[in-house]
Amino acid sequence: MKSRPSALRDFTVDRRVWILSGVAVVIGTGAAALAVLLLRAIAVATNLFYYHRLSLAMVGPAGSPLSRWLMPLIPIVGGLLVGIMARYGSDKIRGHGIPEAIEAILLRGARVDPMVALLKPLSAAIAIGSGGPFGAEGPIIMTGGAFGSLVAQWLKLTDAERTTLLVAGAAAGMSATFSAPLAAILLAVELLLFEWRPRSLVPVAVASVIAGALRISWLGTGPLFPVELRSSIPMARTLLVACPLGILVGFASAGLSRLMYGFEDGFEHICGRLHIHWMWWPAIGGVGIGLGGFFFPRGLGVGYDNIAELLHGNAPVGLLLGLLLAKSLMWAFSLSSGTSGGVLAPLLMIGAALGETLAKLGHMPGETQALWALMGMGAMLSGALGVPLTAILFSLELTRALPAVLPLTLACISAYLVTSLAMPRSILTEKLSRRGYHLSREYGVDPLEMVIVAEVMTDAPALPDRGHLAGLPDILAYTDETCRAVAEEMATTGVMSMPVVDRETGLICGNVNAEDLLAGRKRAVVRESEQTAHIRLRRDKNLDS
Repeated sequence: MKSRPSALRDFTVDRRVWILSGVAVVIGTGAAALAVLLLRAIAVATNLFYYHRLSLAMVGPAGSPLSRWLMPLIPIVGGLLVGIMARYGSDKIRGHGIPEAIEAILLRGARVDPMVALLKPLSAAIAIGSGGPFGAEGPIIMTGGAFGSLVAQWLKLTDAERTTLLVAGAAAGMSATFSAPLAAILLAVELLLFEWRPRSLVPVAVASVIAGALRISWLGTGPLFPVELRSSIPMARTLLVACPLGILVGFASAGLSRLMYGFEDGFEHICGRLHIHWMWWPAIGGVGIGLGGFFFPRGLGVGYDNIAELLHGNAPVGLLLGLLLAKSLMWAFSLSSGTSGGVLAPLLMIGAALGETLAKLGHMPGETQALWALMGMGAMLSGALGVPLTAILFSLELTRALPAVLPLTLACISAYLVTSLAMPRSILTEKLSRRGYHLSREYGVDPLEMVIVAEVMTDAPALPDRGHLAGLPDILAYTDETCRAVAEEMATTGVMSMPVVDRETGLICGNVNAEDLLAGRKRAVVRESEQTAHIRLRRDKNLDS
């Protein structure tokens, strides 16, 4: 009998992906617009707080004409406003933005409160505009995700499809902010989607590309932090130091995570004993921002100008020390207070400062310092967030420094290895763990997907009329089905034992139950734990005689 091809496919995707991709065009457009609006809102807030004018000019707090003694009070006012918005609006606006998006995906069916879509960007604009040393990307990711979720909630979709559209909005927001559409897609895969499937990857990519294209029209083209590297850089020597640099930055990223959550524990312990409501915590965090800004004004605000200067090489020692000490403390202390702000830009800045400091200590020339700053920047992002592929591609898209791809990759992977061994959680997932939720970041094919029913089924002598379908229940398993499909059927129907039918002949050939399916799981356990050597050196017979 001529065999026919199996009904199984490489990918589980249907025509609904076209519908989701069409909706993703709308979400990408809306998320890009929201990202631009948030950036403009931050500019307006900064001008109002520090320059007392209504303007869209992109300025930093450090250039404010205000008295140096008055400037430390502004972050306190901003923190107070954020606390009030969180208390009487929605407490979901507190925090980085990305952990909140993950929580919505995993625990709330990708449903986001409409109030979050309104208050998150507004609170972030106030927090950053009043001097908060945060990035705009976390709030933008949450805002774009909230927009995607709201659109999805208006449609009749499954939980998985709502998740896809939420993540599409998040990726579009990041793409529009940094002009990094590929890194935004990878971040979605490594951190938000919890799968790599065409049904989700395609709509997310569509939204990210649309947002990236609109970003070019609205904010301009080109890399955000251009870096030009000449061929004169000793690449072989750079590769030798990339791994140690990545390891050192990896330990530094773990230290930053512990520092921030140590401050958070302090807030909960001290403010809890003093019965201070969490609404006031962002204002207390503003005190830390103000004190740090008094001694190091360039630590206030997003600080994209600092990143640009670091990536040019030969940054002054005062800037390097200020970023490594003052900026780190300001960011960790204030963010742990529960205000609204992101982590990407500060991590990029601190990592770049650490890389350039090491290059300066090694008396490297300016261009080499820029390369080390780039490696430190990517390695910090890789280690802190646990997203090595995103960190590599994101660094390259931000700078267009393609000659740095080899040492950058080595530094990012080294930092990722350090933190995956030293830290049980990343700086983002630790917040979810503290709320009592476990999140695995390892993706792999389900072992039951690689085993078909024919391999684990048993004979069914107790079945009457063996070999015929008459009188049997409607719930059946087929010999060429995967064990995963049968397990899902059992979970859905509650039937723990099924007759197995040959799809071609229509004959009953066995039975499969829940215990049989465990054989597929056992294979995976054996594969991970059993250590064997399959090639052995044969001993010379002459030596034995």
